[in-house]
Amino acid sequence: MQFIDGGVTAPLGFTANGMLCGIKAGRTKNDVALVYSEKPCTAAAMFTQNRVKAESVKLTRRNLADGKAQAMIANSGNANACTGEQGAKAAFRMAQAAASALGIVPEDVIVCSTGVIGQQLPVEKIEAAVPALASGLSKEGHAEARTAIMTTDTHYKECAVECEIGGKKVRIGAMCKGSGMIHINLGTMLAFVTSDCAISSPMLDKALRSSVAGTYNCVSVDGDTSTNDTLTIIANGMAGNAEITGEGKDYDDFLAALNALNTEMAKKIAGDGEGATRLLECNVSGAKDVETARTLAKSVISSSLVKAAIFGKDANFGRFLCAMGYSGAEFDPDKVTISYRSHTGAKRHGATDFIGDNAGAEKSIMVFEKGVPLDFDEAKALEVLSEDEIIVDVQCGDGNASGTAWGCDLTYDYVKINGDYRT
Repeated sequence: MQFIDGGVTAPLGFTANGMLCGIKAGRTKNDVALVYSEKPCTAAAMFTQNRVKAESVKLTRRNLADGKAQAMIANSGNANACTGEQGAKAAFRMAQAAASALGIVPEDVIVCSTGVIGQQLPVEKIEAAVPALASGLSKEGHAEARTAIMTTDTHYKECAVECEIGGKKVRIGAMCKGSGMIHINLGTMLAFVTSDCAISSPMLDKALRSSVAGTYNCVSVDGDTSTNDTLTIIANGMAGNAEITGEGKDYDDFLAALNALNTEMAKKIAGDGEGATRLLECNVSGAKDVETARTLAKSVISSSLVKAAIFGKDANFGRFLCAMGYSGAEFDPDKVTISYRSHTGAKRHGATDFIGDNAGAEKSIMVFEKGVPLDFDEAKALEVLSEDEIIVDVQCGDGNASGTAWGCDLTYDYVKINGDYRT
């Protein structure tokens, strides 16, 4: 398996485009994206667990009930959430406009929206742009689409992988957006995954849910779960592999590639949290089982006090232990060891960087060993915590299981961004 370029259009048969419709006053970058497969696809999705759901989420859940789709349309600048019957009609009009331009049925269109909650979507602007959006679909259009879904993101987020399944070359591509209102109840904001793999809808759904548990569902920026969270995957089978209809080597290979892709996308979301200056990765090892390890790691990266300490470059390991203690997971504090790591020159996870890429020598310091605080070098700890990507290693000593979660620091800019987000 290898990482490749191309995002959502890397797999065979997929094209994309994006353009500016003027949904939100003052926006100068694209605000509507379209992704299309030349052949019908099997499909699966996961949605926000917030009881308040955007109209696009409600519509897409209905459209994907049959496990089929062929196109995705998404807008930024307006969430179309808490908008009532008018909002529901607007979501359907988006699907209808895309379907008409592409020659498919509205029920095969995935609809997503992101932006300000509680304002009616000016859907007529999207409808007017869709014909040009569709006519401009291309393999290069992933570059236009990836910016169209951004809100407070400072980087576009895309990735693609290539692997071999059943003797055929298979590709999986993705783009996502997410910077604020991101927490562990799915925690993905909007993510669109495409593949040319031949795989049944039930197995696609199984793979997606399995992958999310250790990737997107291990990300937290601010503790808020959006009304619009949607993660979709569609696969058109054009790679020519024998269709995956059950578990086995082919399914395992597909899941491994999907995990690699989703892990990179999850890191990109965490590293681009609103106002963030540092990506925080917490690795818990030596736990009694994987669920415990992930629960502990997620509790650490979700803690506001931990996030504030990372922003202040403060090696306050007590905040990590505190977050572990109220996680609800069982562990023995007297066996815990905590260390910090970073790489010289590593850049915060952005548009194209993978964690650790092009980084210099690793720096590390142990601050807590088997339940006992160490007399560590504060100057060295400051040096380790001054890099853009911080890795916290927690060894529990209770078993052999491990888990990882990703978050970011909590900065003054987070409050500034959200203090006037609507106005």
